[in-house]
Amino acid sequence: MRIILIGPPGAGKGTQAAAIKGKYEVAHISTGDMLRENVSAGTELGLEAKGFMDAGSLVPDELIINMMRGRLSQPDAAGGFMLDGFPRTVTQAEALDELMDEMSLALDAVVLLDVPDETVVGRLSSRRVCSSCGAIYNTKAHPTKAEGICDVCSGGVIQRDDDKEDVIRNRLAVYHSKTAPLVEYYDKTGRLHRVGAAGAGDAVRRYLESLKDVK
Repeated sequence: MRIILIGPPGAGKGTQAAAIKGKYEVAHISTGDMLRENVSAGTELGLEAKGFMDAGSLVPDELIINMMRGRLSQPDAAGGFMLDGFPRTVTQAEALDELMDEMSLALDAVVLLDVPDETVVGRLSSRRVCSSCGAIYNTKAHPTKAEGICDVCSGGVIQRDDDKEDVIRNRLAVYHSKTAPLVEYYDKTGRLHRVGAAGAGDAVRRYLESLKDVK
């Protein structure tokens, strides 16, 4: 199974990918994790990327693709992989297609986790995080026992700046503007699969598991 997960912030891409990874021998490849691993290991590509990151600039597509080439060559990706956070643009998608052709790999599906904007706003704006241990809570679905106090370490529980409503809506606007052409690109090739991700996570996982049969 070789798939790409696409969806807005709060769609549950990471959660669903972790569940699939735990059940099948497929690698969950997050662009952010890949960048951090290269920087931490001090690889040539990581050092080059760090220069852009330290300057507050976007890491160039060519650099990301070169990292992806190395990542897809690692043993844990031999049985399949899920890409999370890449590609983000049509240019990146075209570069990824070229890379996979070069590596004689075939993409099985691009899965769009479809969630209404208001659902995303509701999910993320109700999220709270312990400032000490990082435990995650939700004021609606999983609140702390004592308001503002972490159940695990008794640290202070806060709302992160990027979980505030105005920031979330701006992130959604950016997502839609950048992702719409990408969705169209994959839809035209017949590789796009839409799955409603506003409800129970089990339904999404069952759908993703069914993609093991997609060829």
